[in-house]
Parts: sequence; C-alpha cells; structure tokens
Amino acid sequence: MSQQSNKSFALQAYLIDLFFVWYIVITLDRIIIPAITSYTPLPGFLVQIGYLFIGLIAALTLKATHQSAARSILSDTHGIMPLIGKHILWLAFSSSIIAGWIITDISPIDFFSTKGLQAASNIFTALVTPELSMFDIALKALIETVYIALTATVIALPPSFILSFLSARTLMKGSTITFSVYTIIRLITNFSRSIEPLIWAIIFSVWVGIGPFAGMLALMVHTVASLTKQYSEQIEDIDHGMIEAIEATGAHPLQVISYAIIPQIVIPFLSFTIYRWDINVRMATIIGLVGGGGIGTMLMQYQGLAQWHEVGLIIIMIAFVVWVMDYISARVREALR
Repeated sequence: MSQQSNKSFALQAYLIDLFFVWYIVITLDRIIIPAITSYTPLPGFLVQIGYLFIGLIAALTLKATHQSAARSILSDTHGIMPLIGKHILWLAFSSSIIAGWIITDISPIDFFSTKGLQAASNIFTALVTPELSMFDIALKALIETVYIALTATVIALPPSFILSFLSARTLMKGSTITFSVYTIIRLITNFSRSIEPLIWAIIFSVWVGIGPFAGMLALMVHTVASLTKQYSEQIEDIDHGMIEAIEATGAHPLQVISYAIIPQIVIPFLSFTIYRWDINVRMATIIGLVGGGGIGTMLMQYQGLAQWHEVGLIIIMIAFVVWVMDYISARVREALR
C-alpha cells in the first residue's frame, strides 16, 4: 500500500471513529438520558461543538491505543476487532435501538387500549360498509388521479430521454466540457430525485395553487429525475462492441446513437416508463393529501370530517385501481422482456 493510500486509510478510519463516538454521545445526552431521568440537555451551538470535541479526542485516543473499530472494518484482512472498538460498535447499535423506541414513542398499551380498538373498529367497519351514494363523485376524482399520473409521465418522457444521454458517463467522458455537462446534470437530477413528490406537491401548490396541475408538476419533476437516472444507467450498460463497429464505418455521432445505442435501449426504456407510470399512479393518490388534486384531496376532506363510510369507499377504490395498474404494468413489462 502506498504512502498516500495509507494516509487516506488512516483519515477514513479516524473520521468513522469520530462519527461513532459523536453519535453515541449525542444520542445518550439528547435522547436516552433525558428520557429516563430528569436531566435536561444544555442548548446552544457551543454544546454541539463540545460533542464534536469529545469525538475528536476519543478518536485520537482510539488510534493511539490501537483500539479503532473503523480500522478493522476498513481493513482488507478483517482482523480481530479490538475490545474497546467492539464495545463502541455495540454501544452505538444499542443506543440506536433504544433511541428509536423513545423517539417513536412506542406504546403497546395505547395500541390495545379500548379507545384505540374502538377507533380501529370504526375504520374497518367502514371498509366493509362503504357509502355507495358518492361513488360517482369518487370515480371522477379517481379518474383525475390516473390522468394526473399519465400526463406527468408523458410530459416527462422527452426531457428524460434527452437528459439520459447527457448524463451517461460512458458517452460524456470524452472532453472536459462534456464531462462538466454530465456532472451538472447528475447533480441537478440527484437533487430533484432526493426531494419526494409530496414535497414537490407542497412547493407547486404554493406556486400555481392547489389542484391537479400542482400534482402533475410535482410528479413530472420527480419522474424526469428518476427516469433520467434509470435511462442513463441502461445506456452505460449497453454492449460497446456495436458502437465501435458503427464508428469504424465513419458514422456521425448521431448515427452512432441511432443505429448502435437506441436499438439496445428501446425495450428497457419502455419497461422503465411503464413501471414509472405505475409508481406515479400510487403517488398521485398521496400528493392529493397536500393539495395535489385527485382522490387524495377528497380522502383528506372526508377523513377530516370523520366520515368513515365515505373514507371506506375511497380506500377500496384506490386499492382496486392500484391493484389493476400493478397487474397490467407487470404483465406488459413481462411481455417486453
């Protein structure tokens, strides 16, 4: 191993040890100890600096005493875990479980309480006794939901197709300019994809107003980011022998794309697109809860009014449509393989 590699390995191990210690300290001080005692953690930015300082000192000590857990994790030889390092890992794992229990406020007593069971009984009773008089209204909202998903998917296809070629590393690594374009597009699409459609729906509800247009825009943005990633990865995985053969004839880059790349990606692209529409139908029912239109908005209204029989009908209709869409998309994608 080179000297530079040794320095990189040591730095990674140090940062991982620092994280483990910092995580344990902040979890104990902020979550676990206050939950079981009357202790109140100190507020302020300086306290956070103090947590980090403890992590820095502890990581240096672990390195000096050869008790680093990270070195054993990163080591190619996977040597025996040092005793203190092993205890740190177990403490981090145990504190995570305990903190998760505390933060989620798990309460079996509330789950099996008379009040809770009665509320659950109302919902499940409503599912088997839906209010059929509002079927036409719910059907209209459900059709709106399906078309929100369909429109978002269709509009997202052209930009996704174009951006997928610009964000395929194998096609864009030829020069500094093309690689810069690749990097910028990747950053933008990764950022867009990291924001859930529910958040995009909130943004567009404020931007263009509550309704199906906001929901469609939210799904469209997320679809472009997701399909661009899936399409570009498929382009990167194609057989390059065909590309080299077409290039050997002196073909123009656009001809190479037309005759060597597109024939290899058509079927996977169709499969990804159909699957994405299936996802969008599911998501369209959720974004309605925050003003994205469709049957989700209707569900939120009746749930807020505690009209459970109406809610039961809406849930049954959503479940049926999602099941049908899932079945159809699965069969179509199976036929395309």
